[in-house]
Parts: sequence; C-alpha cells; structure tokens
Amino acid sequence: MAIAEELAALRERTLAEIEAACDSTALEAVRVAVLGKSGTLTGYLRSMGSVPPEERAAVGKAVNAARGEIEEALAAAKASIAAAELAASIDAAAVDVTLPGRAQQMGTRHLINGIIDEVSDIFLGLGYKVVEGAEIETDYYNFTALNAPADHPSRSMQDTFYVRDLSGDASRVRGESDVLLRTQTSGVQVHVMEDWDLPIYMIAPGKVYRRDVADPSHLPQFHQIEGLVVDRGITFGDLKGTLDYMCKQIFGPDRKTRFRAHYFPFTEPSAEADVSCGICHGEGCRMCKGTGWIEILGCGMVDPNVLSMSGIDPEEYSGFAFGMGVERIACLKYDVPDLRMLLEGDMRFLRQF
Repeated sequence: MAIAEELAALRERTLAEIEAACDSTALEAVRVAVLGKSGTLTGYLRSMGSVPPEERAAVGKAVNAARGEIEEALAAAKASIAAAELAASIDAAAVDVTLPGRAQQMGTRHLINGIIDEVSDIFLGLGYKVVEGAEIETDYYNFTALNAPADHPSRSMQDTFYVRDLSGDASRVRGESDVLLRTQTSGVQVHVMEDWDLPIYMIAPGKVYRRDVADPSHLPQFHQIEGLVVDRGITFGDLKGTLDYMCKQIFGPDRKTRFRAHYFPFTEPSAEADVSCGICHGEGCRMCKGTGWIEILGCGMVDPNVLSMSGIDPEEYSGFAFGMGVERIACLKYDVPDLRMLLEGDMRFLRQF
C-alpha cells in the first residue's frame, strides 16, 4: 500500500532528524515540520477524506501510530537536550572561587586639584600659609584696595560678573552693585594684610570668574593661586629666587625662568614670568611660538599705595606678589592642548595623573 510505505518512510526520516538535532532550536524545527499545522504528518490526517473508505481505518491507525512514536521521540530528545543545555549553562556561569578577585580601579584627585596641592606643598615647605577666601567679594577688595582706579578697564561689565542691585536705588549704574564674583584671588591678600600681624608669607588658591568666552586658552571660571610676601627688606631678587625655585619644582630642575617688564595696577615694578619650553628646550617650536619661552604668571613688588591702604607702612615694609592660573600650569606641565578638556569629564584626568 502506497500510503503505508510513505508513512513508514516519513517515520524513519523524522526519527533520524530527531536523533541528529543538536539543540532545542533544531528539535523544534523538526516538530513543526512534521506535527505543525502545515506539517507533513498533519497533512495525512487532513486528507483522510480522500482515502477510499475501505482503507481509512488502516491509514488512520498507521498515522496515529507514527504520530505517537514521533511524539515520544521528541519528548525524550527534548528532555535530553534540555539537560545538556542546562549543564552547559551552569558550566559557563560557574565561578572559580579560587581565582583572585578583580581589583577595583582607584581614582585620584583631578588634575586641577593635583596642581593646587602640588603648588601648596611647595610653598608650605618654604614656610608660607595657605589661605582661602570668599568667592563673592566687594568692589573695594577686588579692585579699589588693589590700586585699580574707578575707570580701570578690569572693572567693566565685559570682564566682571556684578551682582544686580534689585533694591530700586536709582543711584546704581546699569543695575550694578558693589558686590561681584571675584575676578582674582588677590582680594584675599588685602584681607590678610588688614587682619594679620607682620610679616606675611601666604598663598591663596581658589576659583575666580570673568566674562570670557570659553576657548582653548580662556575659561569663564578657572582657578588661580595668588602669593603675597610682606616683610622688612624684601627685594625683587627675593621674588625672582622664589619663583625660579617654584618653577623648577613643578616643571623640573633643568627649566629656566626669565622676567619681562609688564604692568599691573597693584605691583610696581611688575613683570611677567616665563619658563623655558619643555618641548624644544629653548630652541623654538610651535608650542612656544618659536621663542623658546612660555608665559606662566604675573608678578611684581607690591605697590606702596596697596600697602598704605591696608595700614602697612611702605617706608618700613616691602613685599612681592604673584598670581598664576592653575589650568594653564596644568596644561603646560602635561601638554594638554585645550583648557576646556579639563572640564569635560574625561576620566583620563582621574586615572593618569
């Protein structure tokens, strides 16, 4: 009988495919192909109406027998494959408790804070004190007491964040008040000169604010370290020696320093200090724009007017002051090309420095 032969061949082929199935996905494909709605064995059941009446009983019996045998084989194979897959999953997820644990990566202080700490340690070793001040300051301590007259450009709204006066006082110009976000940490020096006993040896690190557009060399908020010395017999030679020592401690003993005449309202004479380029070693390159030198800070002897306004006799005492940008020092020391990179959350600045 042709149908019986077809069923026998289908059974043998299906059992062979079940035995060859290597995973649950392949086994399910065999089941669907044979027992699914469009499966080959299901097709025989749906075509029973076309089988001659005298053969239906025999054909139906053969189809059911083949179906039962195939279902048993599928169930057995499914159980075997499921057990094998479970064992493989357990082996893959197994943890060897004898292996050493994975050490968590330790973070470090941010590069900016690291530079502040490094400079602070240098000056603490020289006997200086580290002083912090308020970031909100008055016009007097930020400008007037530092010998900046009322018409000085640094007072303009283009450089300074002033606090608006909302009291309705008509005497205020453009809504400004005498309160501002400090543009420099030099105001801390004035407070120290007013409040401390002489002599004074101090540095003042902290945040400062200016109305600058962020670019590779400018930020609207950055960090400064101001230094002040007031004592008897202080000369420009003391200033040069101190800053030369600091530069060698930060950049290396082979680096040289030079001082160029400049102007600052609160020091006289004033200078800008340069350090020899660490890339070309003074021969000239793109980093130093061919000069062999890189500007790092401003400095000078404290103007006698500044001493007098703080109640210090300039005939008896003299002093020097300096101010440096922390971000600039960090970029020069570690060859960071853009100040903005320090503020973008780059994890390398917590892992490598």
